[in-house]
Amino acid sequence: MSKSDAVAIDYVDSLLVHAEQKGYDVSSLLRSIGLSRADLEGREDFPAEQFGQLYQRMMWLVQDESFGMLSGGRMPNGTFRMMCFSMITCATLGEAVRRCSQFYEICKGPTVKPHIDIEGSNAVFRYVALSSMPADTVKRLVSNETPGLIRSSLSIWHHFMSWMLGYRLPLAKVGFTFAAQPNLNDYQNLFQCPLEFNAPENCLVFSAQQLDMPMMQNAETLRSFLRTAPYQLMVMVNGDRSVSAQVRGLIGRDFSRTPPTIIAAASALNMSSRTLRRQLEREGTTYQALKDQSRFAAAQEYLNYPDISVQDVASMLGFTEPSAFVRAFRKWSGMTPAVYRQSHRTEAGEPSPVAGL
Repeated sequence: MSKSDAVAIDYVDSLLVHAEQKGYDVSSLLRSIGLSRADLEGREDFPAEQFGQLYQRMMWLVQDESFGMLSGGRMPNGTFRMMCFSMITCATLGEAVRRCSQFYEICKGPTVKPHIDIEGSNAVFRYVALSSMPADTVKRLVSNETPGLIRSSLSIWHHFMSWMLGYRLPLAKVGFTFAAQPNLNDYQNLFQCPLEFNAPENCLVFSAQQLDMPMMQNAETLRSFLRTAPYQLMVMVNGDRSVSAQVRGLIGRDFSRTPPTIIAAASALNMSSRTLRRQLEREGTTYQALKDQSRFAAAQEYLNYPDISVQDVASMLGFTEPSAFVRAFRKWSGMTPAVYRQSHRTEAGEPSPVAGL
């Protein structure tokens, strides 16, 4: 299991602590996805797919999609899906986040909402009180929450905005109101930018120009995203800073849309396509190889979800015919998608179906 397929074990611990605080039987929760507390002992990371199942299971049990995130109230299951539908036709990232913020205002349950302000050349993502709530709502809410929950809330929104753009949103800074944590490397790997602890507020800071970047998703890609959510919002971002890693981040794993050309990728990295080819050659790879690796990784992720058919996986990866996908997957792995799926179930055990978002 690579780091890109895992979340820090602290994510699991934070979620379980939150569950215990709310009076839920954690042992029963773990058993529902085939785990015990002993399975968590001594681990540094945890399979992202399994964490997604755990998170989904918890939301289904408590009937609250905001569980483990800053919200100040319960959000009925299905809320996230409807918020996504409300913003998917937006033209830019800034418009989409503002639409999400507006959705929170009419959503039953929360007392705080995501919000973006322009401060000089920067955009600052923060939580603010709903218009019907007292101004100090966020301060009171944060004072009662754990560092893990605050970090998860900011990380999930960072990943969500990155999905909207189709590439990793580069951050200039992340602020936390709490003191530096023992697992500092996990924070650095997750956000990949300067971190400010004991800050005045919890926030994400990035270039305001990013707000004008076009929304790269549509109704079709949203359906693919929702079928595997919250996996793509939980995956730990690898700390690899190589050019290859940056290219993989630009390509992403959503192939229901056309991946960027090498010219577009080079432009995003502020270099010419010729320079990019040369840099990748030094690292022992090519742009086409990275696209194939990313598509293969996405295929493995999708195949790990038993309710998604091989035909659907082929479509989600941009193949017009399932047979073409089968041939490509056999070339990548030496086996057919069906054989891979069966072998994965045999190794990991058949996962219990859980309610989706």
